[in-house]
Amino acid sequence: MRDLEHPERDEITLAGVLHALSDPTRLAVVRQIAAEGERQCGGFDVGVAKSTLSQHFRVLREAGVTRTRCQGTQRFVALRREDLDALFPGLLDVVLRAPERVLGAR
Repeated sequence: MRDLEHPERDEITLAGVLHALSDPTRLAVVRQIAAEGERQCGGFDVGVAKSTLSQHFRVLREAGVTRTRCQGTQRFVALRREDLDALFPGLLDVVLRAPERVLGAR
């Protein structure tokens, strides 16, 4: 399995992070990771096809919101909390605490 590319901390932009968090499915993924920690990519139940979920993982990874690591044939995804808190203090806390109705999440 090939290594996945992740942006360096100084390459992460607010616009990219906000775009990644603007989708209800991606937001649900981020909330699950924040609540439970690193998860196997196949362990998410967000009501979309695996191929669609794979694209959501790509958007989150390329925006710098998550980090995906490969272990054998499995992929695990984790929140880049330290990087995001350093760049945009409090942003994740606000997003994660907001009621779902405010965020338009599922």
